[in-house]
Amino acid sequence: MTDARTGSKYLYQPFEVAHERIDANARVQQERWNALERRLEHMETTLIRLDRRLWLAAAAVVTFVLTQGVRAVLQFSTI
Repeated sequence: MTDARTGSKYLYQPFEVAHERIDANARVQQERWNALERRLEHMETTLIRLDRRLWLAAAAVVTFVLTQGVRAVLQFSTI
């Protein structure tokens, strides 16, 4: 069987190199995209942990203020 391309191999070599470059760029782009997704996932989990800590701190402040209020009311009621 004959090759579908006829003529010199140097006639088609630039196109094959171009396709290889396109494929290499696609692989690099995919790796960059995967790295970006990993970083975004890490940021998201960090933000979720930070959100939990902030809510815990807010609850602690509210609890402290309420206990001080209850102490003040109990203190004035015993006088």
